[in-house]
Amino acid sequence: MRLSSQPPSFGLITCSLVLILPLFGSCHPAQLSGNPSLVFNEQLSHSSVRFNWRNVTCYVCKAVFTIVDVALLSDANEERVARAVGEACIRLHLADEQVCRDIIELFRDDFIRALQESFLWPTEACAILVGPSCGKFDVYAPWNITLPNVPKPPVKPPSPPKPGSPQSRVLFLTDVHWDREYDVGSAADCKEPLCCRNNSGSPILSRRKAGHWGTYGKCDLPLWTVENLLENAAKAGPWDWVYWTGDIPAHNVWSQTREQQLSELTVISRLIHKHLGPNVMVYPAVGNHESTPVNSFPPPYIHGNRSSSWLYDQMAEEWAPWLPDQALKTLRYGGFYTVQIQPGLRLVSLNMNFCARENFWLMVNSTDPGDQLQWLVHILQASEDKGEKVHIIGHIPPGLCLSSWSWNYYHIVNRYESTITGQFFGHTHLDEFQMFYDEETMTRPLGVVFIAPSVTTYVSLNPGYRVYYVDGNYQGSSRLVLDHETYILNLTEANHSPWAPHSPQKDPKWTLLYRATEAYGLSTLFPSDFNRLIGTFINDDPVFQKFWYLRYKGHVSKPCKEVCKTGILCYLRSGRYDDLKQCDYLNGFKGSLARAATKTLC
Repeated sequence: MRLSSQPPSFGLITCSLVLILPLFGSCHPAQLSGNPSLVFNEQLSHSSVRFNWRNVTCYVCKAVFTIVDVALLSDANEERVARAVGEACIRLHLADEQVCRDIIELFRDDFIRALQESFLWPTEACAILVGPSCGKFDVYAPWNITLPNVPKPPVKPPSPPKPGSPQSRVLFLTDVHWDREYDVGSAADCKEPLCCRNNSGSPILSRRKAGHWGTYGKCDLPLWTVENLLENAAKAGPWDWVYWTGDIPAHNVWSQTREQQLSELTVISRLIHKHLGPNVMVYPAVGNHESTPVNSFPPPYIHGNRSSSWLYDQMAEEWAPWLPDQALKTLRYGGFYTVQIQPGLRLVSLNMNFCARENFWLMVNSTDPGDQLQWLVHILQASEDKGEKVHIIGHIPPGLCLSSWSWNYYHIVNRYESTITGQFFGHTHLDEFQMFYDEETMTRPLGVVFIAPSVTTYVSLNPGYRVYYVDGNYQGSSRLVLDHETYILNLTEANHSPWAPHSPQKDPKWTLLYRATEAYGLSTLFPSDFNRLIGTFINDDPVFQKFWYLRYKGHVSKPCKEVCKTGILCYLRSGRYDDLKQCDYLNGFKGSLARAATKTLC
């Protein structure tokens, strides 16, 4: 096909949205009601984008992607495709013109290279964008990991530890999102995806301005708030160990450089080490915002300048005080590792970017990137053989992953349910959980994914952190989570001193928002307890509304009723993406719930 030398057509501009549409979603926690096919989509993703690929005919979509595929065969056309993407962003008002141009310049090389190396045919691209009636999407086709030919041990239901048994106290930090350009007094409402910055402008009289300790809105945190958290967490110790599940940089994804990402990784890692002390072991996981472009995590077979070695090598250097040499070796290879925390307890830190639909490198090959899940099986089988218990940490919850990755992970958790005694994730910025059930009947609860609230305020949240109480270090310990607490910095109080309402408090207090067993009337936090709690949510609406309030760290304006509640209950039960889709359709959401969940880009 001969390509015209004329400017890119609107069709080419439209198809380029596959690159930029996910970048303008957010974690905005609005409370809505209305059409069940729309409400949860808005509830989780809250994208400002209103373009819908399902308005494009199958014929037009395939024609558009055929043009793009041919265009990308020539390096000379990369500039034209990049210009088309920028025009699409500007014409459809997805963001400010400068933001559009910056983000296209940042993403163009990696995205186009991944597209050139992928097997993404027009029928496959249009199957995912327009729908299954327009083709078959085989890029993310089903695949299976291999389990050892070893019988699953008999399952023994957990029982509470004896009174007085030791407990481990674990600090959990996630989604710090430090904004080095946070500017007190700047506009808290702006047209860019991130506000409260030195380029957000001055607020007009009718608009809000950035507070000293943080701001409710599309804003991340200043460094002094992060340091204040660490100072208070150090005072609240001692800690047996710390889990830290990533997302260090701010949400200015259109203007980040590798140098900035590495600088922020270094600053926050060293602050944690400084304030918590050299004797507290910290176990990190890789977030989706650590890389630039955001979500760009090539599998380990990608070498050279486009690989992630620039990031993993710096992580290994900064985290060396906490991790042994063998853990650093696999961290440098693929961003994942395992380490023994105590005799009888092992940790696995997963790189959940290898399961994320937004990681465009998975268009090249999404089958168990880095052989991470097969490696996980090997670790779990060895732990089962030795009688170890295993905790798993990661950034993106597995229920929000690509379908095949999520299905395989669920299958692994089922097989090793007696070995895996804790799963800890972040990413959504909210305080929530998701259930795992036995695969045969899907009725017996066997696991809980704990999803902890963010340190950052983004969007319209109080800053927060989590404390887990785990069955402790003694012979026969279950190593299960027995309880957890959430602490917050109440911004309304912190930004307004009682003695000087227009001035912030000099040393604000991080206060206990709630303790799970007390808030919900539970004796333990075993999977069976959470399964019963979901039943209570269904039958006792005041208890569910309490959960809704706590889910947003004590800053929510409207209750969650009817359709909203049904969608949330679907989400809590769905530790596997396929279950989310099934619950989605059974409750009349027509696919929007599952799509919204996977588009949550926090």
